[in-house]
Amino acid sequence: MRLSRYFLPLLKESPAEASIASHNFMLRAGMVKQNTAGIYTWLPLGHKVLKKIEQIVREEQNRAGAVEMLMPTIQPAELWRETGRYDAYGPEMLRITDRHEREMLYGPTNEDMITDVFRSFVRSYKDLPQMLYHIQWKFRDERRPRFGVMRGREFLMKDTYSFDLTEDTARQSYNKMFVAYLNTFARLGLKAVPMRADTGPIGGDLSHEFIILAETGESEVFCHKDLVDMAAPGLDVDFGGDLQALVDERTALYASTEEMHDADEFAKVPADKQLSARGIEVGHIFYFGEKYSAPMKATVMDKDGKPVTVKMGSYGIGVSRLVGGIIEAFHDDKGIIWPKSVTPFGAGIINLKAGDEDVDAACETIYSALSKAGVDPLYDDKADRGGVKFSRMDLIGLPYQIVVGPRGLKTGEVEVKDRASGERQNLTLDAAINFVTEAYG
Repeated sequence: MRLSRYFLPLLKESPAEASIASHNFMLRAGMVKQNTAGIYTWLPLGHKVLKKIEQIVREEQNRAGAVEMLMPTIQPAELWRETGRYDAYGPEMLRITDRHEREMLYGPTNEDMITDVFRSFVRSYKDLPQMLYHIQWKFRDERRPRFGVMRGREFLMKDTYSFDLTEDTARQSYNKMFVAYLNTFARLGLKAVPMRADTGPIGGDLSHEFIILAETGESEVFCHKDLVDMAAPGLDVDFGGDLQALVDERTALYASTEEMHDADEFAKVPADKQLSARGIEVGHIFYFGEKYSAPMKATVMDKDGKPVTVKMGSYGIGVSRLVGGIIEAFHDDKGIIWPKSVTPFGAGIINLKAGDEDVDAACETIYSALSKAGVDPLYDDKADRGGVKFSRMDLIGLPYQIVVGPRGLKTGEVEVKDRASGERQNLTLDAAINFVTEAYG
């Protein structure tokens, strides 16, 4: 993409309403525009990142055996009345009435609706287990939306729902999502720690939040330090096998959000291994048994022809929230530092003298080569001063910058900058192209 043809509305100054790094940089880098409290338009740069995160989440759900579908944003109130949640959920639910006076709602979550889908079609134990998911916009009318997309009212979420015949097989489904989440966050460049958590309005008796540590985290968390550096299970995990050992390896060590924190238990952790910090929730998984299936009569016939109420779990990842979470984990005072897996563009090409025949030709050569290699470069071909171009590239945070100017070309070289480390090296055009291309494998 040529910057002269791209829509990238940058802000020079930090907006007054932005109190954390991600909100500040997302507004300054032209990733989002706030329409009203907690509701944002996703501009081209932010939308590219959002879609990359969504695709990684999708791939890991598919790898774990979940099947994608799509449910509507607007739900009938009658389904929520079956489970007793319509009145219990509280003012966070946006309730609406259509022209026929039917009560509807903008879905904050989908347990009730997916249970209705399941009971409409599944009759036999032979069709279990089932694991269905979608990636859809949701709305929760937060009393105090703040921190940009980290606590907005409208947000993009991946939510998965599992249906099993027995508690044992239901916990196997839970373990699949537990492991899939570890791999998902690792692919996003994050170290997410699973922590015992409160089930909240979703309900159930087993729940884990996946937390990334950040100074601007919403709440205090407590864990064993070894969990932070524990590697993800890896993409060669056999989801058809027994995953309990992988789950036990992590849940055996203390990790808890402040709502579930037990100071006496935490004191048993060796002093040099105790870690208390601020954390950002990026995923939440629940096992809640028959909480929804029982009132909604979601049953199947077992092998003896007797009806059995299915056991359920739900598993959420805040896709739009992750954009902010990644920025909180990866930034400096100049701007964002994107992990390569989710960067909006693979590299930035900076033309220091637009209109110079040799510089233009060199930039075009690099642009064409990287585009053909699938790196998806952003070519700054605008007639701005060098300082403006450097600041702009640092702000939007592409992993690599290739700087092309007349002085370097006299010796046949361009400068390649690593945004994360700040390391710079002078390379020939071919070497610079190969260096960036090989960095993306």
